[in-house]
This record gives sequence, C-alpha cells and structure tokens, in this order.
Amino acid sequence: MEKKEFVVFGLGRFGKSVATTLAESGCEVLVVDENEDKIQEMADIVTYAVKADVCDAEMMESLGISNFDGAVVAIGEDLEASVMVTILAKELGIPYVLAKAQTEIHAKVLKKVGADQVVYPEKETGIRIANNLLMGNFFNAIELSCTTSMMEIDLPESWEGQSLAELNLRAKYKVNVIGIKQHDVLNINPDADQILNKSDILVVIGKNDMLNKLASME
Repeated sequence: MEKKEFVVFGLGRFGKSVATTLAESGCEVLVVDENEDKIQEMADIVTYAVKADVCDAEMMESLGISNFDGAVVAIGEDLEASVMVTILAKELGIPYVLAKAQTEIHAKVLKKVGADQVVYPEKETGIRIANNLLMGNFFNAIELSCTTSMMEIDLPESWEGQSLAELNLRAKYKVNVIGIKQHDVLNINPDADQILNKSDILVVIGKNDMLNKLASME
C-alpha cells in the first residue's frame, strides 16, 4: 500500500502539530514556510522541509505536489497568503485542501476559493463583520482583518488592453489578483497573459491603503 502524501503550508503551532502527526502516522509529508528556523526544526521530523514564498505560483508548481493526496493551509496571521495558497493548491489539482481560518468571514472566503474543509483551531471570540463598501470604483468588499480586504474593483480605463503580467500589480501595489469577473462569471486564478477588457472586474486581495489607491485610479 502506497504511503499517503500531504503538504503543509505554514509552521505555526497548528501546522507543526498536523505535520508531526501525519509523519508519525507513516505519511510522506512536505512542509513549506518562509521561516528558516521553523524549517530546520521540522527537517528531521517530516520527509521534506522547504523554505519558500508560499504565494509564488512558480515555486508552488516546482514542488511537484499535483499528485499529493491533500494539502493543509495552516498559515496564521497572513490572511491574504492563506487565500492565495488555497487557490494555488486547488489550481494544481490537489483533491483535498483543508484550510485554517481566523474568522467566519475568512472561512467564507476560503470556501469560496476552493477549500474543501475549514477549521478554527485558534478562533477569535469576536466575529469580524463583512463591510460592503460603496467607495470609488470598488464594491463587495470583505474585510479579512483590520488591515487587509478582498475587493472587487472595476478595471481602470488605463489598464484596458494590458495583461496582468504587464501591469505587475503585486510588485507595484503589493496586491494579488485572485480572479476576474466577466459578465457575472468569475474566473479564479486567471492566467497572467490574459488581456483585460473594459468590462472586467478584478477580484483583488491586499492592504486597505493600497486597495484604496487602486480604487481611485481611472
């Protein structure tokens, strides 16, 4: 019988516990985190331990996790990263993705982008409120934390005819485009070479100040 293979993203208390338990149960386990000390701590416990940027799509693809049995997104405070990793894991074809949520709103977003199961190991006592904003060019905003939101933004006229790769929004504004809505149809994790049209609505995650800056563009 082949060993089951799992990847765990994020090595906080929850991630380390899950990875250790899976490894002790005889599974092949790959852990990924940006913190070198955490990677070294787990190196002798799991099968593979990799220090990497979990939001890097090319890096994710290079891990060769498409045929893994499942993924655990155990990223804590960085809510934007947890959503991005969930999207990328499903995009790569991992059949079962379990994601850790901080709040009910965070959980709804994770489920919407493809998480098969959401857990609350460190659930906050209060429930964050989803704020529907009517500011500038954007609407349908979901507050993930006091500093980070997911918003739908009407495509600025100056961006029409360009691709996501050309705009390079992650480098310029530190935001991630997780989807493009065209005629009420949402395309999750769009191709970087996709040419943008005037009627497109971008679904973007980032810091609130940067999102406000994008919303004011024409």
